[in-house]
Amino acid sequence: MTLKVGDIAPDFTLISSETKPVSLNSFRGKKVILHFFPAAFTGVCTTQLCTVRDAIHMYENEAATVLAVSVDLPFTLAKFKEDQKLNFTLLSDFNKEVSRAYGSIYEDWILGLKGVSKRAAFVIDEEGKILYAEVLENAGELPSFENINAALGA
Repeated sequence: MTLKVGDIAPDFTLISSETKPVSLNSFRGKKVILHFFPAAFTGVCTTQLCTVRDAIHMYENEAATVLAVSVDLPFTLAKFKEDQKLNFTLLSDFNKEVSRAYGSIYEDWILGLKGVSKRAAFVIDEEGKILYAEVLENAGELPSFENINAALGA
């Protein structure tokens, strides 16, 4: 399934790096920037999330909440968040349901690994409608932060 601009973002509840349930619907009334990334502690994923970390004040000024999703365990995400001093919520999609719902999953990835989140970014408006959607096939590429920022300002 491919989500596109104008679609309603699929709701979900995932476990955070703080081992608490977090639901997308709980952010209604705020914009949400939803980042998917393949794996904690890897080069491009670290760059992606540290870029978000360093721009967090801009997102807060736009009244946007950042959520980042991978199939890593919550405990792995907690250590990654601590090590990289990430200042937003990391969510474990260990069961891969949300990555599939957002069309953001490699069924077959590298080294024979299956079911890993693709790198992707979605901007979701206050009513849950998708303002921006980007799913990358190449895990070595970063999402377009310029386009994310433009969608936020729209």
